[in-house]
Amino acid sequence: MDWPLLEGVADEDRTRVLSAAVRRRFARNEVVFHDGDPGDTLHLLAKGRVAVRVTTPLGDVALLAVLGAGEVFGEQALISAGARRTGTVIALEPVETLALVRAQFEGLRRRHPSVDRFLVRVLEERLARVSARLLEALYLPADVRVLRRVGELADLYGDGRLPTVVPMTQENLAAMAGTTRSTVNRVLRAAEKRGAVALRRGSTEIVAPDLLRRLAR
Repeated sequence: MDWPLLEGVADEDRTRVLSAAVRRRFARNEVVFHDGDPGDTLHLLAKGRVAVRVTTPLGDVALLAVLGAGEVFGEQALISAGARRTGTVIALEPVETLALVRAQFEGLRRRHPSVDRFLVRVLEERLARVSARLLEALYLPADVRVLRRVGELADLYGDGRLPTVVPMTQENLAAMAGTTRSTVNRVLRAAEKRGAVALRRGSTEIVAPDLLRRLAR
């Protein structure tokens, strides 16, 4: 499959990285790793979707992100020896990953220093995502953040047919947008009146994605 993360990496280095990885499979609702586990493996997501969950200072479990095929998680494993996982990753459906163990990657770097470009791309991608979310939290109202998260999930779950079903509860959407469930409900009901979405029990149907994108500006 195409890996956006590997764009710009030389073909031979791309082949070396993928050849060093081991294919792993996870069943629906199976935990890939827990918060606090030793972090020794990076995962390239080849098939399916996973949820990244964190524990808040109050002890609640919140959904931080949903990742799909072509994305990467657990990248800290390639950076710090003895790192611990800072979140729990769970398979939302049957999932396949290409797992790259830190020890293998270190050996690959020693033999072929040019593969460091892959690690740089991993860090660039993560920094860009964190920076974008920080700017949103500082400068965008909660209403816009909610609609943007719904739009991103629509892209992740879309198969070219409408409506696109986003199987996320409003509590999960609130956690992803950094707001409250009541705000999510208000925003989605307003979007429903505009004809962009249709609310269902435990999910949201995207009826008019172009309109949703305009509302999220």
